[in-house]
Amino acid sequence: MTTTDTQPSEFTPNERAYIRSELDQVFSTFPTVADGIQLRTWRTGARKDQPKLPPAAQSLLARDLVRLDTSGRLPRLFLTAAGLAGLRRMFADKRLADPQKFAHVRRELGIDQRGRADAAE
Repeated sequence: MTTTDTQPSEFTPNERAYIRSELDQVFSTFPTVADGIQLRTWRTGARKDQPKLPPAAQSLLARDLVRLDTSGRLPRLFLTAAGLAGLRRMFADKRLADPQKFAHVRRELGIDQRGRADAAE
């Protein structure tokens, strides 16, 4: 039996599912970590024009793994340094994120270098 790195993930299972769903391919577009996670806003009521934060996003925000940016037209969540480090560990673990499905994220995070040399030429 071999020993592996059993350091617990910074993210809960719900947070990991939320991150995977937000960074998954949308139609023919591959989202990037640098662009952040776009949030919807409340359209009516007492919280009109405020961001709608799913429970997983609220948890990430409460633990300072993301920051909320409301300066643009649509609010976005951006990873902090601690969140980015955790994301690298998460996507480096093939059990937590499918390497083929999330190859675009792995390349952006510097986990997979294949493809970067082709883009540089």
